[in-house]
Amino acid sequence: MTKTRKRNAKQEAQRILAEHSVRSAPVGVERIARALGASLEVRPLDEQLSGMIFIKAGVPVIGVNALHHPHRQRFTIGHEVGHLVLHRDRLEGVVHVDKTYPMLRRDQASSTGVDLMEIEANAFAAELLMPEALLEGELTTPLDVDDEERLTALSRKFKVSTSAMRYRLIGYFFE
Repeated sequence: MTKTRKRNAKQEAQRILAEHSVRSAPVGVERIARALGASLEVRPLDEQLSGMIFIKAGVPVIGVNALHHPHRQRFTIGHEVGHLVLHRDRLEGVVHVDKTYPMLRRDQASSTGVDLMEIEANAFAAELLMPEALLEGELTTPLDVDDEERLTALSRKFKVSTSAMRYRLIGYFFE
């Protein structure tokens, strides 16, 4: 079940990439979010909170922690776009009270990979930011995921953290 849901999330990311004619890295994730109707709010948040998404007056709002590294912010935006694309029905009709955002949290608990919505959003974000088709073009020679120099170069090109790139490559080679 989880593999099927991850595969579907990746296919949705590929669809979005195709719709937005993405052919090179780094992927303009902010542009894609806005094209999907989302408003981006980059503000200082609690350190444990990477981002959030909610619907306000019919407009999806993606909140991103301004205190996090720009590469982390990009992954957060990709993750929240994943929720927007995959789980919009669960974001509709949320009641907001006193600026307390009903949110889908990006924290240590969400990164453990036990919540199916989070697994899907992570798979979506990984494919959106590090598309398989673009990675294939970069992997014309064998890659050792412990080759820090090459891993760092790939991370810079795709504007993601080295840990995100390592995780993506491990999934690419072993899924």
